[in-house]
Amino acid sequence: MSFSAEAAAETLRQLPESAGVLALRGADETTQPYLTKAANLRRRAARLLAPVEGQTRRLNLRDRVAFVEWTAAGSDFESLLCLYQATAAFFSLPEARKRLKLFVPYTLRFAADNAFPRVYVTNRLAKKSLNETSGPFPSRAAAERYADAMLDLFKMRRCWEELEPYPEHPGCVYGEMKKCLAPCQERCTPEEYAEESARVRAFLETRGQSLLTTVAQERDDASAAMEFERAAELHTRWQKVKSAADLAPELVTALPRLHAVLLQPCSEGEVAVFLVHSGYITSPEIFATRDIRAARAQEETGSSLFAQPLMLQPVPLEGEPETAGPEERLRDLLHRLQERAKTPADMALLGDHLALLKRWYYRPEKSRTGRIFFADKDWPWRRMLNGAAALGNRVVTASETAV
Repeated sequence: MSFSAEAAAETLRQLPESAGVLALRGADETTQPYLTKAANLRRRAARLLAPVEGQTRRLNLRDRVAFVEWTAAGSDFESLLCLYQATAAFFSLPEARKRLKLFVPYTLRFAADNAFPRVYVTNRLAKKSLNETSGPFPSRAAAERYADAMLDLFKMRRCWEELEPYPEHPGCVYGEMKKCLAPCQERCTPEEYAEESARVRAFLETRGQSLLTTVAQERDDASAAMEFERAAELHTRWQKVKSAADLAPELVTALPRLHAVLLQPCSEGEVAVFLVHSGYITSPEIFATRDIRAARAQEETGSSLFAQPLMLQPVPLEGEPETAGPEERLRDLLHRLQERAKTPADMALLGDHLALLKRWYYRPEKSRTGRIFFADKDWPWRRMLNGAAALGNRVVTASETAV
């Protein structure tokens, strides 16, 4: 939309009072646009394009802007994703990373290609080792804390050198404390170290459940055999394993298996559904929640159509297709998102999407809008429908309060 100082008030009235991304461009197409995201597009544009009153250091672009463009969004997460895409389109992906301060999150990598595998923290993504990379963590300290607690449960090496074992190797303190199999000094066979490495890898892949199940079974067997002292020791070990496993947030998993559905508020009675596929975020689709809310209200107040007119649904005539229920609609929507989803071959692009997801997920719960659901053997359809209904109802309540 074209902009002039004389018609500024009319232009501002056309901007929505909702979250979104604002782009201000000059008459010269070679000049760089001004991009920003805002919780209220009209208010942000008014501050940037209002007449200057006296001396002020506040940014004012009234005399430089010739075109005003915007994209409305239903949530801060959608605004951030839209701002990233717009910045990459106007400038470049490296410039978008710089402007939005996106950094590859820290992950935990299992070096399986080494003759003596080890686990270490890194913020570099490599295509060949993506299957052995788990994350993202909120910080390097969190990743190291989880790695240390996990390695305390096993006897895998923690050194970084490329080992060439020989009996006179100086070793390290972990070998002296019997916390390492000491392959550097040939205290174990390659088969024994490979077996220990497989246990560590299983711990990472199952987020601790592999070891928890084993220790719990040994504890129960000891208790059944009246070996109560051993059962108590195993219960103490189980608690230690549980504490280590709990240090990994639910978001942390092997990156190729990082699949999730992200629900964000959109408008009254609707939510935006994002699909996270192998760490890559797809563009959203809109899901209506009015029929879910109506069904909930019917359960609470009864089947009276006078009390709940939304429950008055048209009955399809013979030969006409029946209206799909909310779960069927959600399944179809998710199927469309999965068809569009592609595993990115560009590791830098994957790092950007992981950084955007990390920035939203690790916010304090009070300031984090939306809900996320992870896939196990199947998607938690009932929980996803309940979450969508709650978000749609929250939007309605907010709008009613604003009025």
